[in-house]
Amino acid sequence: MPMKAVYIEEPGKIYIKEVAEPVAAEGEAVIRVHSAGICGSDIGAYRGTNGLVSYPRVIGHEIAGEILSIPANSKGLKVGDRVVVDPYLYCGHCYPCSIGRTNCCNDLKVLGVHVDGGMTEVITHPAEMLVPIPDNIPWELAPIAEPLTIALHGIHRLGLKKGEHIAINGAGTIGLLAALSALAYGAEPILIDLVEERLNFAQSLGVKYCINLKTDDLLEKVAEYTDGRMCECVMEASGANSAIRSTLDIVCHAGRVVLTGWPSKETSLPTDYITRKEIDIRGARTSAGEFEEALELIESGRVNVRAVLTKLVEVDEAPATLEDISANPGNYLKVNVLF
Repeated sequence: MPMKAVYIEEPGKIYIKEVAEPVAAEGEAVIRVHSAGICGSDIGAYRGTNGLVSYPRVIGHEIAGEILSIPANSKGLKVGDRVVVDPYLYCGHCYPCSIGRTNCCNDLKVLGVHVDGGMTEVITHPAEMLVPIPDNIPWELAPIAEPLTIALHGIHRLGLKKGEHIAINGAGTIGLLAALSALAYGAEPILIDLVEERLNFAQSLGVKYCINLKTDDLLEKVAEYTDGRMCECVMEASGANSAIRSTLDIVCHAGRVVLTGWPSKETSLPTDYITRKEIDIRGARTSAGEFEEALELIESGRVNVRAVLTKLVEVDEAPATLEDISANPGNYLKVNVLF
């Protein structure tokens, strides 16, 4: 039976396409999609700037839905359960998988990037990669669990502790979710961006310290907010080369830096500076095992994900909406598609 899917035929060409309903392979569940999020990687796929995407492609990796059929599974999931999809398909055999870092799989495949995604009416997915949604989380918020896992993964890679200062470069969706998560951890986020409206919005949500790179001196402000120590933790969530370089300036001696943003070109870094400060620098790619925590933070209200939800649209509106996000990115944080 044909169904609707949000389809990018090639860069710059997106539309609703009728596709065949999938047939589950061994170990897979069939899921009726109720909501899906539009992500920056989807924008990159549309623009042709995401070098990992192959075409044509059904997009979407922030997916929530209802189980229509499912084989026996270790989580006890059954028909009718509400679930989010862990979209990072891993082999389970390589070295990273063997140590539980499945997000670093040598053959990692991401829904909507390397393989067709979930922005369609029905999908199949490995039963063991589904996570139950608490009853009080509505469909329109459930897909935000996925970007929240990205923020949490960066925080986990940093080993952020209560009372520490964490500077976050970039007040987009991931940066803002990281700041709100840091507050939930009892840490003190310092959010850095060029857009005053986004920083003002963050302050309205409880982020006390914000730095506008257009009007503020970055080092002076960080020193002021940390009583001269600088930050124990720094998360780079913008992908801008200048922001990546600045992490070494604003992190304290013996501090930690995590690189979450994806730069389009190589960044030159002074390794002598890294040695002198003895800085720990770690990458943070996607997530691994963070969905349960993300859903708990949403369910409890400790992270207000509704605050980042800019707009809800029906599936037929998705192509035009994605085109507008691409043209006017400053007008949006998260947009979710309802089916």
